[in-house]
Amino acid sequence: MNMILPVLRSTLYSLLQIVITPLYFLIVFAAFPLSPMSRYRITSGWAHLMLFLLRIICGIQYRVMGAEHIPQAPSIILSKHQSAWETLAFQQIFPPQVWVLKKELLRVPFFGWGLAMNSPIAIDRSSGKTALKQIVEQGKDRLKQGFWIVVFPEGTRIAPGKKGKYHIGGAWLATHTGAPVVPVAHNAGEFWGKNAFIKLPGTITVSVGAPIDPRGMESGDLNTMVETWIEAEMIRIGDQNRKAYDNSKIIPISEG
Repeated sequence: MNMILPVLRSTLYSLLQIVITPLYFLIVFAAFPLSPMSRYRITSGWAHLMLFLLRIICGIQYRVMGAEHIPQAPSIILSKHQSAWETLAFQQIFPPQVWVLKKELLRVPFFGWGLAMNSPIAIDRSSGKTALKQIVEQGKDRLKQGFWIVVFPEGTRIAPGKKGKYHIGGAWLATHTGAPVVPVAHNAGEFWGKNAFIKLPGTITVSVGAPIDPRGMESGDLNTMVETWIEAEMIRIGDQNRKAYDNSKIIPISEG
């Protein structure tokens, strides 16, 4: 692939992001007195704007398979993590949400400050049982407020074709709250890799699995079930995309 155009597009996107983000933060900051749900609806506007710019400038679009599986009730999303893209797109695909994340992210200028406005569950991952207790206590509160909870079980972005250790925190939260678990697989890392400046045009596939009722399950069993589904789905997504490419088929897309 001729990389000149992707480099130019990625540069323009980054420049616009640098200009827009501090200005948008002024709007976010002004929303501080509002309720958590109202703040979320305002702060998530930044993610919607970034997705729009990714589509028109970088040529990154997406399609969602299994959207009919998304429940009405607040649920827990356990997802593959490959890119910064899903942290934006999930705000467009799923209902209002908070994330379980490492507390260091809240110190990142503008982005982290915006995260802090969205009532995240910020944990110290080295604190073991204390972190699990915090996830459950704050998770119950967020679910009660009507938020979904997003957890990346691998804890960090993993390169396409690789698999990290699936940590138990998300499954622990589900079995201790009874909230449905929605497994999610996607291939965003093939277009926007970890810490990558260049963003390649194409259609990201997001696959949403059928919700899992965690009641009566052990956390370890639930974690294994989610891991098995996600990793099998990653292979299926890859096979579908290779077949589509080999046959020169046009894959239907969603512009959100």
